[in-house]
Amino acid sequence: MTTIQLTLPDDLAQKATEAGLLSPEAVQEMLREKLLRRAGESLREIRSWMPSEELTPEIEQEVVEAVQAYRAERRARRVG
Repeated sequence: MTTIQLTLPDDLAQKATEAGLLSPEAVQEMLREKLLRRAGESLREIRSWMPSEELTPEIEQEVVEAVQAYRAERRARRVG
């Protein structure tokens, strides 16, 4: 585990604490969500470069399966 220290304005820190957003679990969840969102944005950007006729349903399914396999592998490494 890594320990981090944040510097926040007092009012923001107080509101975040009251909302339960500064617990380790909440921070982990927020970071994971942000990372997934960024990954999705990157995939959408990459897809925008590709001509739409080249992305067949079969290829799209392969991409989805590859992403799912990668995520499963990452989860297994975190757990194990």
